[in-house]
Amino acid sequence: MTKENEKEPTIEEIAKEIGTDKEEIVMSLDAIQDPVSLQEPIYNEGNESIYIMDQIKDTKNTDELWADNITITEAMKKLNNREKSIISKRFFDGRTQMEVAEEIGISQAQVSRLEKSAIDRIKKMYK
Repeated sequence: MTKENEKEPTIEEIAKEIGTDKEEIVMSLDAIQDPVSLQEPIYNEGNESIYIMDQIKDTKNTDELWADNITITEAMKKLNNREKSIISKRFFDGRTQMEVAEEIGISQAQVSRLEKSAIDRIKKMYK
């Protein structure tokens, strides 16, 4: 295609030529790229260097979040099944107390009391 058209073909042109989706072409082109080390310097001045790793920020998998997730998992193990269900639905699924109450067949006031009791127990475990 490059020889025929005297230019690099676009992703759309390649996809049309071989009869596939352009997403497949993009994934294929990404797959043949040489990997780059996170320790690769991208800037050097004297003995000061900035590496690729310095430019990447992962707010989803920080050490603090990792530790918090372990703590929450361990705390949840110490709750009874009803408390686990309520805490999970309220804080992980984002449901209201009324929604949880209807789903498990108790009053909103009972959900509120059980939720508060479970949270208080968790707080006591980790003080």
